[in-house]
Order: sequence, then structure tokens, then C-alpha cells
Amino acid sequence: MTLKEIRKNCSLTQKEASSYIGMPLRTYVLYEKDEEHADKLKLERMKERLLEAASKDTSILKGKVLLITGGTGSFGHAVVDRFLNTDIKEIRILSRDEKKQDDMRKKYANPKLKFYIGDIRIYESIIDAFRGVDYVFSAAALKQVPSCEFYPMEALRTNVIGQDNVITASVRNHVKKAIFLSTDKAAYPINAMGISKAFMEKEVIARSRQLLEGDTVLCLTRYGNVLASRGSVIPLFLEQIKEGKPLTITNPNMTRFMMTLEDAVNLVLYAFEHGEQGDLFVQKSPSATIDTLAKAVLELKQSEVGITYIGTRHGEKLFETLVTAEEMLKGEDKGDFYCIKSDNRDLNYDKYFSIGNRELDVGESYTSHNASRLNKEELKALLSKLEVFGGDIPCHE
Repeated sequence: MTLKEIRKNCSLTQKEASSYIGMPLRTYVLYEKDEEHADKLKLERMKERLLEAASKDTSILKGKVLLITGGTGSFGHAVVDRFLNTDIKEIRILSRDEKKQDDMRKKYANPKLKFYIGDIRIYESIIDAFRGVDYVFSAAALKQVPSCEFYPMEALRTNVIGQDNVITASVRNHVKKAIFLSTDKAAYPINAMGISKAFMEKEVIARSRQLLEGDTVLCLTRYGNVLASRGSVIPLFLEQIKEGKPLTITNPNMTRFMMTLEDAVNLVLYAFEHGEQGDLFVQKSPSATIDTLAKAVLELKQSEVGITYIGTRHGEKLFETLVTAEEMLKGEDKGDFYCIKSDNRDLNYDKYFSIGNRELDVGESYTSHNASRLNKEELKALLSKLEVFGGDIPCHE
């Protein structure tokens, strides 16, 4: 068994595996392929270390039942990849697409994986799926910006009303903790998708204020673009290259945060481990311009189809914000993450203020324009880790 196979089978992240063997796993994977120069004894020791690390009882979900709403999507697949072969008791996939569920059932063929047909918009269709569940990751959403612009009421029904149904089902079934996935588009929202996600965030925080000690803990995560996830720009670029068409980009100066699916799962797990009632978590992420991203993809695929600029689409921003200036004032820096505590004051404001808070006039948002910016070579190095470019980080349909 190769190092890459051991890491996947043991559900270790690249970061975890690299820390166990003392240097980047990718270096050893390349070294392993060089049969002429590889030190066989050294490689065997590396394999032993990974197996030893994986055998330790470190699973935070040991013996637990996890439910993922919208679980047939990219995030759901990434979580299943990460935990299915650990000592978790059961993973439940709740969604309304029977075809995707059937594909997923056949792909994993594992009795720990259970499937529930239901629509989070309809409370009665999901309540039974939550019985006996310990933890919930709620990823179900309408998240295509143009679609939500043309059908904003559909975004409202799924992203707000639907998530409120998930909260109610979690609380009534005594789920220990529920993590709700949001987006950078919810900060200073200008489009229907972002507005619906911002409203969802407000609803999660408002409901968290009403709960008592021992009730379900409700937390939020907010993250930016997930590279090569379904509906993102990279699959579009790859399809255009395959068809021999130029890559279409909107505004070359447009910036976006760059995260892998592995990063997205790590953020949710951090919230799962550290989150308290109403907390919002954000992972610090690098960014890049769309123009740099397109050029990096072309070079990695050794393609000469070129680039066509088509102009900004409905509801798009020039840059995205992960943490607003107002949130930065009260945000807690956790190293690789920010934690924004919920405002748990009641409506009797006179108890808290005699004058306004002058500090609100200062501060800077955390945006894709002022975040650490990746150049083309750095972005190529990041993209090369993805499965679609020959790396070992899966990219799910």
C-alpha cells in the first residue's frame, strides 16, 4: 500500500499526515515513485508512522451519529471521505435527490452510511431523519448566484425557512450540536443568495438566544470559494478546455478567497469542537484574482485556448468579505480562524449603553482584496494538490 493510499484509508488530512512523518507528504509521495533512489526502509517507517497515528483513538465522532443535510453535494462527500472509515457509528445523508443518493450509495457501499429522502423546506419530511442523531452539519442550500437572482423566493424557502426547519428538528430531537454552513456572500450582501444566507445567519443566532443550557448548540461557519466544488468556476474552465473553447471570465481584477474542500471540512470541525451557542467561525484563507486563476489553470492543463472577458454577471461583487468591519471589532483571533461571538443582549438597551460606541467608526473588513494574495505560481501549487490536476485531494461532482 502506498503512502497516498494509507492516508486516504485512514482518513488523515494531508496536514495531519505531514505532521506525523515530519515533512510534507507530497514530497514523500514523489520520493516513493522514484524507485531507483528511494530508501525502502525509510519508506516503510513512514508507512508505519501513518498507521500508528491513524490507530490512535482520536475520532471526535467515535460512536456518534452524524446527519448531513444536502449530503450528496461536494461538502457531504468530503465529510464521508473523512469519517466513514473511522469509528463513527453512522452517517446519515438527508437530501431530496434520489439519483444522487443512489450514486453515493453504490460508490461507498458501506452499511454505516444511511440515506433519507426529505426536503428541508417541508418540516414533516425531515423530522424522522433527526431521531437519535448526535450532531448535524447543515449544508443544504441554493447557492448559485444567478439562479437565486432570478428566483429569490426559492432561495428564501431553502436557505432561510429550510434551515429554520433544521434548527427545529435538531432541538426537538435533542441533537447535541448543529453547524450551519454560510458563505462570504452573506457579509455585506448585494445579491439574493447572499441576502438569504445573511438572513439564515441571523435566524441561527436569534434561535440560539432562546435555548437553555443543555439544549442543542447552534453554530455557524462562513467560508469563501471552495476550489473545484460543484458549481464553482474550475469545473467550468476544465469543460471549456475540453471543448477547445476560451475560458470565460467576468472581471480580471475580481478577487475570491481560495479554499479546498479539505479546508471547508476543517473549518466545520473546528466549529464543532470549539463552538458555543451562536458562535460564527471563519477560516483565514488566501485569495487570488479570477484572471490569475484562469491563467494558472491554462498552464497546469498545458492549454492554449486563451481567455475571453464577458463582464460581471448578475449579482456579482468585485471582491468578497469574510468578516465585516463591525464583526472584526468583536472578533476573536484564534490563529488560523476568527470567532465572532453572538450579541446576546436583550431588547432593554438602556441596561447596556448611556452613550453610543465610538469604536464603531474604526476597523477594516477582512476581504479577498486585502487578504494574503496568491500569485500564479503559488496558485498552481495549490491547484496541483487537487485530484483534477493530479493531486490527491478529491473534487466531488
